[in-house]
Amino acid sequence: MSANDAESAKDRYWAKTRNLTIVVLVLWAFFSLVIPWLVGPLNKFTFIGFPLGYYMIAQGSLIAFVVMIWVQNWRQDAIDDEFGYGEE
Repeated sequence: MSANDAESAKDRYWAKTRNLTIVVLVLWAFFSLVIPWLVGPLNKFTFIGFPLGYYMIAQGSLIAFVVMIWVQNWRQDAIDDEFGYGEE
């Protein structure tokens, strides 16, 4: 592998890592900023006896954060493995 190929692979690795991070941050902003902002209109609906806005803030956002962490780790492991940085 030449130096240019190594640099190109490193650039592709960091581009994929950066893109994954941007997607996760956008989703985090949505669930932490947009959903709370919409809590008023969402409270017109109920879910298992609770106002939907309350439920989305108290439970839905936390579930979304845990899922985002899991997906980010899963995808980053795949990216690491693709470029030879994964754990053995």
